[in-house]
Amino acid sequence: MSNAPLTNAIIITLLLFFSCLTVGWVGSAQNPQIGQDLLQLFEKEVAGEIDSQNPFDMAVKLFVNNLQACFLLFLGGASFGILTIFIMSLNGIVIGAIMEIISKDHSALFVAAALVPHGIFEIPAFIIAGALGILLAQSLIAEWYGSGDTAVAAHAYAKLFLATVLPLVIVAALVEAFITPVVIHLVA
Repeated sequence: MSNAPLTNAIIITLLLFFSCLTVGWVGSAQNPQIGQDLLQLFEKEVAGEIDSQNPFDMAVKLFVNNLQACFLLFLGGASFGILTIFIMSLNGIVIGAIMEIISKDHSALFVAAALVPHGIFEIPAFIIAGALGILLAQSLIAEWYGSGDTAVAAHAYAKLFLATVLPLVIVAALVEAFITPVVIHLVA
């Protein structure tokens, strides 16, 4: 498999994610109630499910949550990419809105401390999973028009998912559970 299609899909996914992150940030700045609503939704649906008292349990729950999101990003390609694009966009908007809300009460250093340690692993996992979803959608479209075999392509993409996304999600969960809280405590 040539790296050009994957590189192009990563660029598309990065642009989508960071565009939506900007939309979330600006939208929350323009209408703080939107940011508050998204923050409450995030706390209820994601953060509320994660026990921060026990770092090991937290790591497992973070791993499962993020792996599910990455699977949906990848397998969303089977919807001709619609689900992949929706999930990537929603994640970008929610993260942007939450960053804007948190930045009102905390320094930029605090926001960076809360995101960067695990984000350097987690965001690439989401981006690569989304890119693989886009490639899966492209292979479906190619097969629709009589060229290519989606099953063969999906097998190659699944191997790439397991080799890249899975390790990134594991490391991100461990860092978020064990290291990010320490870094936040240092700057708080």
